[in-house]
Amino acid sequence: MSAYRIAVPPAPKALTAYRPFWAKRFGPAPFLPMSRDEMTQLGWDSCDIVLVTGDAYVDHPSFGMAVIGRVLEAQGFRVGIIAQPDWQSAEPFMALGRPNLFFGITAGNMDSMINRYTADRKPRSDDAYTPGAEGGKRPDRATIVYCQRVRQAYGDVPIVIGGIEASLRRIAHYDYWQDKVRRSLLVDSQADLLLYGNAERALVEVAHRMAARQPIASLTDIRGTAFLRKPGDPSAEGWWELDSTEVDLPGRVDEHINPYQDLPQAADGQGGACAGGAADAAAPAAAAVTEQPLRFVPRPKGVVATGPMHLPPRERTVIRLPAFEAVRADPVLYAHASRVLHLETNPGNARALVQQHELHGQLRDVWINPPPIPLTTAEMDHVFGLPYARSPHPAYADAQGRYDGPTKIPAWEMIRFSVNIMRGCFGGCTFCSITEHEGRIIQSRSADSVLREIEDMRDKVQGFTGIVSDLGGPTANMYRLGCRSREIEAACRKPSCVYPGICQNLLTDHTPLINLYRKARALPGVKKVLIGSGLRYDLAVTAPAYVKELVTHHVGGYLKIAPEHTESGPLTKMMKPGIGTYDRFKELFERFSEEAGKKQFLIPYFIAAHPGTTDEDMLNLALWLKKNGFRADQVQTFTPSPMATATAMYHSGRNPLKGLSRDEARPDLTERVDVVKSEKRRRLHKAFLRYHDAANWPLLREALQKMGRADLIGPGKHQLIPTWQPAGSACGGAARPTEGGGGKPRDGRTRPEKGLILTQHTGLPPRPGVKAPARPAASGRPVDRAPARPVKPGSPVGGGKRRG
Repeated sequence: MSAYRIAVPPAPKALTAYRPFWAKRFGPAPFLPMSRDEMTQLGWDSCDIVLVTGDAYVDHPSFGMAVIGRVLEAQGFRVGIIAQPDWQSAEPFMALGRPNLFFGITAGNMDSMINRYTADRKPRSDDAYTPGAEGGKRPDRATIVYCQRVRQAYGDVPIVIGGIEASLRRIAHYDYWQDKVRRSLLVDSQADLLLYGNAERALVEVAHRMAARQPIASLTDIRGTAFLRKPGDPSAEGWWELDSTEVDLPGRVDEHINPYQDLPQAADGQGGACAGGAADAAAPAAAAVTEQPLRFVPRPKGVVATGPMHLPPRERTVIRLPAFEAVRADPVLYAHASRVLHLETNPGNARALVQQHELHGQLRDVWINPPPIPLTTAEMDHVFGLPYARSPHPAYADAQGRYDGPTKIPAWEMIRFSVNIMRGCFGGCTFCSITEHEGRIIQSRSADSVLREIEDMRDKVQGFTGIVSDLGGPTANMYRLGCRSREIEAACRKPSCVYPGICQNLLTDHTPLINLYRKARALPGVKKVLIGSGLRYDLAVTAPAYVKELVTHHVGGYLKIAPEHTESGPLTKMMKPGIGTYDRFKELFERFSEEAGKKQFLIPYFIAAHPGTTDEDMLNLALWLKKNGFRADQVQTFTPSPMATATAMYHSGRNPLKGLSRDEARPDLTERVDVVKSEKRRRLHKAFLRYHDAANWPLLREALQKMGRADLIGPGKHQLIPTWQPAGSACGGAARPTEGGGGKPRDGRTRPEKGLILTQHTGLPPRPGVKAPARPAASGRPVDRAPARPVKPGSPVGGGKRRG
């Protein structure tokens, strides 16, 4: 008999099954009100819920606050929005008055620190989610600041926090900008409830129960929520507590219990450890845990099983993670906590988590309930079929009443003519926030729902010319893909369905997506449908018919994909496929482009300074770029986002994917990771990606000489950089020596023929008559040209780096 019997979770209450709140009689608003005057025009005397966001209010389903507001409105609640308030005082937070139920607070579509700072911790001058791209319209750690001001304005009104910032900071997390482990955002903000992931299901339940006069402190049983609980609270009675070291031991490595393993096998697999033995083995780690939890111990090795092993039901089991003070002081424990958290992310088998923090001198537990059950197709259609205006609020219009002039919001402009067809991603890339926020299970809309939105966009959105800029989501080609069995899906604990290879249980049929493409481009008034979302090319190569359809009809000259690197070292830490898969996709892409009579280009994206990347890895990548004729205009340097597995690698120097051990003499039990932390080394890795920029040549020459690769300095085609330095470039060296007046370099190198070099930025050869961009200013540091890019439709998460 199985050690664990995992069943498919029961279907939750549908979003449309609730009895509407009485205020539904007012009907939907053209825009959710941002002022008292708008409330008066709607006939409201008050708001039931007030949403506070760090983004401008754009009433479009790619903006999280618009989705949440419209979903709550459909439930009958009167919802107002306070967008980008001046946080210097509490007065702007009183603009709509006291809400009847609660304040909902989010930093916006991106983590506020990622939005405001570059990968080099330099402040950004612009903000894609603000009218006119004006920077400085939101504070650092916006969720905390907004909560403080709301408490000043209305100290007794409940506060619910959510969005990407709350989602990724729901637990003790490493903060790259302070270079330390911070407390759960729930503790720092002192909010009443935290919602993580796509929170429609949880928020609708919270709103209706609070409308029924249930106090917010009693809402402890809702999936996808986190809250503070006193140790020994009577409300926790009936729960079985399991120490996290019984799930994964940071003193030695225990295999996870296989839910389909028989009892003797399970006991043998656990090594026959008894409770005392496990505690002794984990002594250095477990000593930091302040409470001694109940322990459930495998049967000792050699004992004959006479009956089933009785383990606590997963739905009533909570795993105690090491306390905040412990993970703050011990990077190994931090990596251990991260590993356990990522093991408990499947809604079908995840258990609750608890982590102790200290608040005002008293101990409190941050209790994190299991993730929410994903939305069904019918629920997705409901959410995306709500009456969005599909434009910014009228308050942002310019003098001509338009939104594409000086008050243009770049993030809206980017998704203005795009349609989101799905949510979620089962790729599990360690540097990305999408899987951590939206989950691995793909939530797809019906084709009819997508087509209705395209028609709505065609008829309503000003400036539509017949071009749909994107039909995608977090990943363009995961529409309607998923596990072949709900039972297998509910039991699975793999972090990725496509790494190290595509799971045998994953259905990869792209036919529904091909049919959707064909129906979309056949709509009257639609001239072309482009695919702008990141493409998972390792899935695409399994479906050549899809690649042909894509290349023939849906590529606008170039297609961006993200191999991220060419070397196995960093790729294994990213959980990305090898460069050979990119080569197979490239072959298909070029063949079908030629058959279609089109000249089209692939534009690969790469990450510099990712954990596990050596200097030699970056050198090999630079040589690959040169060999293939790529010159990267925009360089992405790894940014450790909160809660990501790659961030745990960055902070701890260990690989949580392989298990953890303190025994340095046993490298087979743990893997050390080469972490790129120093500013000079991060600049070097970025310089390798921009090997063609003369400003980087002095740094690269120095590095190549130290690496014993001076043979790559010179005029040959096989060499990376020349020996000469142009005048006015980074090192301020002499002008490039020439022979006579011919302008030819003395080292014999000729200039590349115009039109042969591709750039990552445009993906196309330079057009005749177009002036080349100016060289960067003299500086010893490569320029980080990548702005805070808006999130693709269907990814209201920010903070991640997912491009297929």
